[in-house]
Amino acid sequence: MSWIEALILGLIQGLTEFLPISSSGHLIIGKELLGVNADSDTTFEVLVHCATVLSIIFVFWNDLLKLFQGFFKFRMNEETKYVIKIGISMIPVLIVGFFFKDEVEEIFGRGAVVLAGGMLLVTACLLSLTYYVKFKQRREISYLDAFIIGVIQAVAVLPGLSRSGATISTGLLLGNKQNDIARFSFLMVLIPILGETFLNVMKGGFAPEVSGIPMASLITGFFAAFISGLFACKAMIAIVKRSKLIYFAVYCAIVGAAVLIWQFFI
Repeated sequence: MSWIEALILGLIQGLTEFLPISSSGHLIIGKELLGVNADSDTTFEVLVHCATVLSIIFVFWNDLLKLFQGFFKFRMNEETKYVIKIGISMIPVLIVGFFFKDEVEEIFGRGAVVLAGGMLLVTACLLSLTYYVKFKQRREISYLDAFIIGVIQAVAVLPGLSRSGATISTGLLLGNKQNDIARFSFLMVLIPILGETFLNVMKGGFAPEVSGIPMASLITGFFAAFISGLFACKAMIAIVKRSKLIYFAVYCAIVGAAVLIWQFFI
């Protein structure tokens, strides 16, 4: 992978991580178009996901600071309840990470492009539901809501199924407020991704001789994903507030259909 290819893929990751159009699906499609070896090694994906997680920390720094301050008062206050909900939401994805890691990596190998196209169509359906199905919005996210949204996040490991799109859509369909579910969706991914990155660092997975990717390419991809992620994260918050997800449903439907036509008929 050259540094130019890493730059392009990093920009794709940063822009698509927060917009509800599937970063993993677009990375796989981008690799295919660029002719980059899209084998089962997920080192580059983990690195650029870490970059976008750091952009979340940057955008939500004040929120995170308040949560930590409230949590470490060791009282059952609003901040502590919110942290517990975040913890509940992480249970499904941690189960997938611990017990099905090899199977997940195999998904990103052969046939991943076709799967990404199909899952983009599923993403389009989920986003469309938030436009056509309206539920009364409750005041806050419940513990059960947090678990259900966590299950959806775990399923969204499939390439093409947008994590942000699936979790935000699910929250809206459960009746959660737009601002609340967008914030929750972004914060719930912090620990799983940072944990995966830490494990890769400890195993030396980012070393060029292990990953097969030059260090210059890894650094370029990281910063491209971080900078573009800052822009996309702020943009997505504004988009959810205005209930404009239907446009992304149309986009996902078009791209998903185009990918399947490309793979089967061209």
